Amino acid sequence: MSKVEDFLSKKEEQEIVEAIGMAENNTSGEIRVHIEQTTSKVHFDRALEVFHELKMDETQLKNGVLFYFAVADKNFVICGDKGINDLVSSDFWDSTRNIMVTQFKSGNFKQGIVDGILSAGEQLKKYFPRLAEDTNELSNEISKG
Repeated sequence: MSKVEDFLSKKEEQEIVEAIGMAENNTSGEIRVHIEQTTSKVHFDRALEVFHELKMDETQLKNGVLFYFAVADKNFVICGDKGINDLVSSDFWDSTRNIMVTQFKSGNFKQGIVDGILSAGEQLKKYFPRLAEDTNELSNEISKG
């Protein structure tokens, strides 16, 4: 599985986009997924770079969450913006990661990503409930590098 195109099928990608929509339906938070083959940078640093490239740091309440995947490197990072990071428990991102890794070890990449998205969505809903005037500030589509 060395190519980004081989990581998920079109159907699986659509199911992830739908999970993002479901998670965001109850929150003003924004969730994105970015997949690329590899990076020469430290994965966390690259994830932060993508976070900024996708303008996730420009959400009104600073409540964006990025799931970054470097497929060939077999590595991923979850980044939350300041608004969400200031509120969730210190082990939240690790516990979300562990939920995902359990699925990944069984080869269930799509389900692991969906589980992570829904977990993040629950926390976003708790701290940033959806208000009547909320709009979807960022695309739900998976970005690829």
